[in-house]
Amino acid sequence: MEAFYIMLAGSLVAVSCALLGCFLVLRRMAMIGDAISHAILPGIVAAFLLSGHRDSITMLLGAGLIGIFSTFLIEFFHNTAKLQTDAAIGVTFTWLFAAGVILISVFAGQIDLDQDCVLYGEIAYIPLDLWWLDPQTHMGPRVVWVMAGLLALIIAFVYFFYKQLFITTFDPAYAVAMGISATLWHYLLMGAVSLTTVVAFEAVGAILVVALLVVPAASAYLLTESLPKMLWLAAFFGVVSAVGGYYLAVWIDGSIAGAMSVVAGLCFVAAFGLSKLQRQQATQAQVA
Repeated sequence: MEAFYIMLAGSLVAVSCALLGCFLVLRRMAMIGDAISHAILPGIVAAFLLSGHRDSITMLLGAGLIGIFSTFLIEFFHNTAKLQTDAAIGVTFTWLFAAGVILISVFAGQIDLDQDCVLYGEIAYIPLDLWWLDPQTHMGPRVVWVMAGLLALIIAFVYFFYKQLFITTFDPAYAVAMGISATLWHYLLMGAVSLTTVVAFEAVGAILVVALLVVPAASAYLLTESLPKMLWLAAFFGVVSAVGGYYLAVWIDGSIAGAMSVVAGLCFVAAFGLSKLQRQQATQAQVA
């Protein structure tokens, strides 16, 4: 049962990240998840210093506020300072992450936080964190319920606002002409990415969150030019990465999160090879 819970939690995280990752890849902002996962460190430390304890809700609130702040900061540097998006991302997450490290070092005597533990969760511990209704009854791992709720929110967000996300992703100028605020939907998407990153990183680790945000979406991007198909393929690759990664980790007796990231990379390599084959067949058909 423990293996099932680990694969289920990994799959829920993978699909949540993959759906949002499609829009990030198309907007050329794929590394925003990496930036947010590092930038939230000062928020976590500040939440601990203000509350005096490591309650998950308090930590997530502090991390979420800083995550959203970092997206506004990236956009500010991009629009006002005229920095390229990748440069704005690099500037933002490096100094916010460094600020968090300084806070930990300054308050080391008062704070029981380790930046590695904070940033790199361990998915193997998910079956141990149970949601207890009473001393004798539990509902299974807490993370599974949290990630299921998050996935439901992400699916609802993409389903009900697909038109706005589609238009603002491919043609922001046309969206503005139609009366759709490209800026508003950009921040709503970034808010969804921040929420997903913050909620998921505690359970599965920052590296796996970043991998699942980028790699399944990039793999799907290579195989189709249809956004609906891309969303389905990205979700499929995410689940394959989670399930295949677990069995790979068991086989090699290694890190589960690392193995899931490796399988995601293998899926990308397979998608790349298949896309090359598709292009060659299309070229031959045109010549014939």
